Amino acid sequence: MSDPILRVEGISKGFPGVQALKDVHLEVRAGEVLVLVGENGAGKSTLMKILSGIYTRDEGEIFFEGQPVELTGPLQAQQLGITIIHQELNMMPDLTVAQNIYIGREPRRGPFVSERELNRQTAELLKNLDISLDPREKVGELTVAEQQMVEIAKALSFNAKVLIMDEPTSALTDAEVETLFGLIDQLRARGTGIVYISHRMDELRRLADRVSVLRDGAYIGSLEKDEISIPTVIEMMVGRAIDEGARPEPRDFGGAPVVLDVQGLSTKALLKDVSFQLHKGEILGFAGLMGAGRTETARAVIGADPRDGGTISVAGRETRIRQPEDAVKRGIGYLSEDRKLLGLMLEQDVTFNTVLASLSSYANSIGWMGDRTAKDKTKEYVQQLRVKTPSVNQVVKLLSGGNQQKVVIARWLMRDCDILIFDEPTRGIDIGAKDEIYRLMQQLADAGKSIIVISSELPELLRIANRITVFANGEVTGELRNEEATQEKIMHLAAHGEDN
Repeated sequence: MSDPILRVEGISKGFPGVQALKDVHLEVRAGEVLVLVGENGAGKSTLMKILSGIYTRDEGEIFFEGQPVELTGPLQAQQLGITIIHQELNMMPDLTVAQNIYIGREPRRGPFVSERELNRQTAELLKNLDISLDPREKVGELTVAEQQMVEIAKALSFNAKVLIMDEPTSALTDAEVETLFGLIDQLRARGTGIVYISHRMDELRRLADRVSVLRDGAYIGSLEKDEISIPTVIEMMVGRAIDEGARPEPRDFGGAPVVLDVQGLSTKALLKDVSFQLHKGEILGFAGLMGAGRTETARAVIGADPRDGGTISVAGRETRIRQPEDAVKRGIGYLSEDRKLLGLMLEQDVTFNTVLASLSSYANSIGWMGDRTAKDKTKEYVQQLRVKTPSVNQVVKLLSGGNQQKVVIARWLMRDCDILIFDEPTRGIDIGAKDEIYRLMQQLADAGKSIIVISSELPELLRIANRITVFANGEVTGELRNEEATQEKIMHLAAHGEDN
């Protein structure tokens, strides 16, 4: 067992009203992938920002190659050999690959940058990493995966000995993920120590040489490769066992009222004669490959995209929904797949985001929320949904992903929507928070709400949906009751629906 390149002892860090880290211990060895896991808010990102010089620690010691170090900023950490690739990529789209990699360190001839030498140097670096990119291409014209490769090349241009990767696959396709994993294997073979932060258990299985777990800002423990089991890791993360293979109890909704009846829905862009029904108290899953028509159907139903044909009936009455406001008036709430861009106002507080769909009920004569009942009502939903926040005055961007999602759910519950459409409800959320969202959806359904869940994760649909409607090429290609559904059957309908 090799000595650690990087070791931290007793690290603590606090912010106003929050103790983010408490006496944390961690070590990273040369040539290993250490997968760091924990729920949202466990302290993973705070620890990594301390190790990369972005934050300063309150207590504890950091050792690099056996020597105590003080990390005073990101540049010093990079020069030492510690580099981080953030989940939100930090590229300059109008600059070339070479310019992004060596910005501030460009080779010069006198006072001028030598573009020729810069491109030659970059080409050599990319070749050594087996990355097939043109140094002269603008980063803004690259895919997200290619931009990620540029970030990795930039990190290694500092001769990084420890590379920290924060949720690097969150925006990648399956093929791009495999390319990234191949590069990680190369880096491991060269002796680079990698800290890999992830919520995805399948990535843990594929990559981990060791796993370290944080929970509520504290270090819980580490497992060597031959000790790793997914149930053990999950229990360490959340403090309780979670049955990933659980399914809803079989139920027959045939006698339940139809609350949403969509027939022959079509759009000029994609959808062709889409029909489905949603019953009271039912959770209906939408499955299919990316671009198959799942989200497009939801957007057409709520009036976000124009329809070219078809009818929509709510509670037995045909209705015209031309814009999202019409859908809200008819009791339909839509939770967008991109909660940060389309679902939340990140700079506003929990109260504002919760009452956003019900502003007319809480605005005072001045036109803003002077009514104390807005905060009181928000507190009720924060308590009911167990939103972890210091107060309803907390700015939403400071909440974890799972708690942000709960705020969006609270908004539509406050509006008293009977039909809720969840689009990728657990994207970017840890497994403990996922389980809470699943339980919450089931509670809502048990209380008489009707839910559509759109998800790219088939285990998620099997875990929560009573029925699953499958899409391919803008059409419904099949429908499966949960008790008969398998991942294989769903994928067959999603990939080969035209043959059925």
